[in-house]
Amino acid sequence: MLLPQDILILLKLLLLGREWTYDQIARELGLSSSAVHRSIERVAMAGLYRPESREVNRPSLAEFLVHGVRYAFPADWGGEARGVPTAWAAEPLARKLSLSGKNPPVWPDPQGSVFGIALIPLDPRVPEVARRDELLGELLALVDGIRIGGARERGLAAKELEKRLKKSRR
Repeated sequence: MLLPQDILILLKLLLLGREWTYDQIARELGLSSSAVHRSIERVAMAGLYRPESREVNRPSLAEFLVHGVRYAFPADWGGEARGVPTAWAAEPLARKLSLSGKNPPVWPDPQGSVFGIALIPLDPRVPEVARRDELLGELLALVDGIRIGGARERGLAAKELEKRLKKSRR
C-alpha cells in the first residue's frame, strides 16, 4: 500500500534521474534512509519504479497521478492560514489561470508568503521541501491541482505534469 510520502520520493527521484543515494534523498527530504528504502520498495512493488534500471516508470506514474492520486490521497482541508501557494495558486498553473477573488489553496506554513485556505499537504515536509527545491515544489503543486481542482484545473495540471514527466531530468 502506497503512502503519501511515496509520491514525494518518486517526484524527487524523477528529478534526480539515476544519480542518487538513499542518504542524499533522506537528507534532502528530511527523512531517514530506512524510510526512503522502504518507500522505494513500495513504489517498485506498485510498478511505479524500476529498481534494476534505477528509473521511475514515467508512463505508470503519469497514469497514477492523473487518474488515481485524488482517490488514493483525497484532499484534507483546514481553515484560513498563512502558507505556501499550491495547485492553481502556484507556478506553473498560476500564470495559466486567472482566479482572482478566491482564497488560494496553501500548504500551511508560518514562513509562507500567502494567506489562503489550508490544504493539508501529502506529507508534512512538503512546504519546506518546496521552498528549497523549486522544481519539486512545482510538481507537488501540479499534483495538488489534480487532487483538488475542478475539471479545467485538473486538465491543465495533468497536461503540464505529463509534459514534465516526459522531460524532467536536471
